Amino acid sequence: MTLKQQITEDMKTAMRAKETARLGAIRLLLSAMKQREVDERIELTDADIVAIIEKMLKQRRDSISQYEAAKRQDLADVEKFEVTVLQTYMPQQLSEDEIISAITEVISSTGATGPQDMGKVMAAIKPKLAGRADMGKVSGLIKAQLSK
Repeated sequence: MTLKQQITEDMKTAMRAKETARLGAIRLLLSAMKQREVDERIELTDADIVAIIEKMLKQRRDSISQYEAAKRQDLADVEKFEVTVLQTYMPQQLSEDEIISAITEVISSTGATGPQDMGKVMAAIKPKLAGRADMGKVSGLIKAQLSK
C-alpha cells in the first residue's frame, strides 16, 4: 500500500469513528498533496509525500513556538495534535549514532576538510537522510564534525 493510499484509508477510518480533530489534520495533508499534484501536474511518490509532511511539520513547530510565546496554549495544543498525526506517516527516525555514521561516511567520500565544505556535505547527505532525521540537527552535527 502506498503512503497516499494509507492516508486516504486513515481519512475514511477517522470519518467512520467521528474523530474530527484527526480527520481535520488528515484532510489538511491530503489538501496539500492534491495542491502539489495539480500545480505541478504530477503523480506524487512516497518521497514527495514525505517532503510535504516534513514541510507541514516544520510549519506546525514554528506555529507552536509562536503560540506559546503569545501565551495561546489552546492554539498550540491544536498544532501539537496535528504534529502527532503527521508524525505517523513519517519513516522511522534514525538514531544519533546512525546519523553520525552517515555524516562520517559522506565527509570522507566528499573529501570535506573544514567548515567551508559544509554546503557540499549537506547537499550529499540530504537525499540519504530526508524524512528520517531532523536536518537542523544534522546540520549541527556536521558543523561539529567539520570543526574538529
